[in-house]
Amino acid sequence: MNSFSTNWPSAEAPIMQDLEQAQAAGQGLDIIFIDGFIGETVIGIHHDELHATQPLRIDLAAGLPRSLACDTDRIGDTIDYSVVHGALTEMLANHKFQLLEAFAEGVAAMLLGRFGAHWVQVRITKPRKFANVEGVGVMIERRRSPNPAPERPHAEGRSKAEILKLIGAGLVPGQRR
Repeated sequence: MNSFSTNWPSAEAPIMQDLEQAQAAGQGLDIIFIDGFIGETVIGIHHDELHATQPLRIDLAAGLPRSLACDTDRIGDTIDYSVVHGALTEMLANHKFQLLEAFAEGVAAMLLGRFGAHWVQVRITKPRKFANVEGVGVMIERRRSPNPAPERPHAEGRSKAEILKLIGAGLVPGQRR
């Protein structure tokens, strides 16, 4: 297998852009990565993919503006890749995605939301999907939104959370009892 930086097309370009932006703001960018995570899961849209697990290779990088851990030497001040590893293992066991694109988006959202990354790059590969290729897959890059959009109300002016709460209680929004 190739190394992390040469395995991804133009892997250094986005990192360098973020480094330059962070340096312009007076801070560095720290990249935490997992390279070559292999796990088994059921994913796909073709009949032969729907009933048995298949291997996925996950490579990811998550960027933080100059992590406090550089100064404090405390794991709580950065992204703990062992916790990310556990979250990936759990995600492989419990996801409901069919497409690699959706799975990669789920990984990116987890890194940005749960782990506080500011920038992520996620590559998901199905190794040896075809006899004559090393792997097929998808690579995405996402950034944390500087101003997250407020949650939009849905049915009857209710938020998604309110609707889910109603559904969980056995009620259907808009239905009268």
